[in-house]
Amino acid sequence: MGGVGGPTRARGALLPTFRWEQIRAHSLPGDKWLVIERRVYDISQWAERHPGGSRLIGHHGAEDATEAFHAFHQDLSFVRKFLRPLLIGELAPEEPGQDGPQNAQLVEDFRALRQTAKDMRLFEADPVFFALMLGHILAMEVLAWLLVYLLGPGWVPSTLAALILGVSQAQSWCLQHDLGHASVFPTSRWNRVAQQFVMGQLKGFSARWWNFRHFQHHAKPNVFHKDPDVTLAPVFLLGESSVEYGRKKRRYLPYHRQHLYFFLIGPPLLTLVNFEVENLVYMVLCLQWADLLWAASFYARFLLAYVPFYGVRGALLLYVAVRVLESHWFVWITQMNHIPRDVGQEKHRDWVSAQLAATCNVEPSSFVDWFSGHLNFQIEHHLFPTMPRHNYRRVAPLVRALCARHGLLYEVKLGTHLIDLTGALSLKKSGDIWLDAYLHQ
Repeated sequence: MGGVGGPTRARGALLPTFRWEQIRAHSLPGDKWLVIERRVYDISQWAERHPGGSRLIGHHGAEDATEAFHAFHQDLSFVRKFLRPLLIGELAPEEPGQDGPQNAQLVEDFRALRQTAKDMRLFEADPVFFALMLGHILAMEVLAWLLVYLLGPGWVPSTLAALILGVSQAQSWCLQHDLGHASVFPTSRWNRVAQQFVMGQLKGFSARWWNFRHFQHHAKPNVFHKDPDVTLAPVFLLGESSVEYGRKKRRYLPYHRQHLYFFLIGPPLLTLVNFEVENLVYMVLCLQWADLLWAASFYARFLLAYVPFYGVRGALLLYVAVRVLESHWFVWITQMNHIPRDVGQEKHRDWVSAQLAATCNVEPSSFVDWFSGHLNFQIEHHLFPTMPRHNYRRVAPLVRALCARHGLLYEVKLGTHLIDLTGALSLKKSGDIWLDAYLHQ
C-alpha cells in the first residue's frame, strides 16, 4: 500500500518509471495512484484532505486525470505545490499519455482548444454581468415582500410572491453554481466566501455539501456509483440499471410505469425533501458549523419577514410552495441535458468523450439563457467548468468544430422539443427495457 510521496529523493535524481499495468493495480480504497501530465502521484492518504473531497479525486484512481486537473482548478501553479510531496514517478517513455483505447489526437486537439479559449480571455469574468445577476435576485426578494406588505396576505399577492420567490431561488441556484465552479472571482477564496453567502443566506443550504456532490457529477457524469445525480435506484431506473434490475427480477416498483409517477415525486419533492434532508445530514455529520449558521440565517430571515403576515403555519406553507416551484425548475433545467443521454457504468473514456456522451445542449435564446442559467450550454459547461457562463456562446463554435473534426455528436435540442428532454421519455424507455428484459428471462 502506497505512502504519501514515497521515499525522499535527492534533488535532480531520476524519477522511477511505471507502466499502465502497474498503475492499474492501485485503484483500491486506501491505495490509489493517479497520473497528471505523465507524472504518477500516490494520493492514498492525502485524498482525505483533498479540498474537493476524497470521492472526487478517488474516482480518478489509476487513471490519467490531466484534463480533470485542468478543468477543476484555476491557479494550477498553486495546486501543484500540494502535488509535489505526492510524486512517486512518471510514465515510462514508451507508454501513451492515456490508458486504454482513447483518442490521443482528440486529447491533444482539446488541449489546444482550451489554450485558444485562454488566449481569447474566455476564462475571465465580466463583473457587471454577475453584479446584475445578484442584483436582480435581491430585487425579487424585496419585491415579493413588498407585495405582501402593501397588498396584504391575500391569495393574489401571496401567489405572486410565491412565484417571484420561486424564480429568485432558482436564479440563486445558478449564481451559487457559478461561484462553486470559481468562475466569478479571480481567486478561489472570494468565490468560496461569496458562495457561502448565496447558498447559505439566500437559499438555506450548505455550499460545501453542494460542491461535494456536484463536483463528482462533473468528474464522472452519468456514471453509476460515481455521479450522485443518476443514483436514483430503486425509485427510478436509468439507462443500464434498468437492464440489471430486469435480469435480476428486482421489482421494488412498477418500473414500466415510472414515466407516470416520475412527475408525482420527482420534480415536486427533490429540493423540498431529498435535498433538505441530505443537506442537513451532511452539515451535521461533517461538522460544517459555518454552513449550518449560514443556513440558519436564511430561515431566520424568511420567518421574520413573513410570520407577521401569515403566522408560523402560513409562513411555512409559503416556504413549501416556493420550494416546490423551485424544485420543478431545478429538475427540468438540470436533467433535460443529462437523462436523455448515455447513463451507465464506468467506461474510462477520455475527458471530451465522457462529457459529450453525458450532455446535450438546448437551442439558445436570451430567455432560455437566463431561465436556465446558461445551462442550455451544458456541453461547454462540462468541458470548461470554470469558464464564466456568459462566454459559453463564444466558445461553442470552437467546440462544434472540434466535434466535427473527430466525428463526435454535438447534440442541440430545439426549444420546440423541450418536452422530450424532461426525462419522462427517457424514464419510460428505461422502464420498457426493464420490462422487456424481465419478460424474456
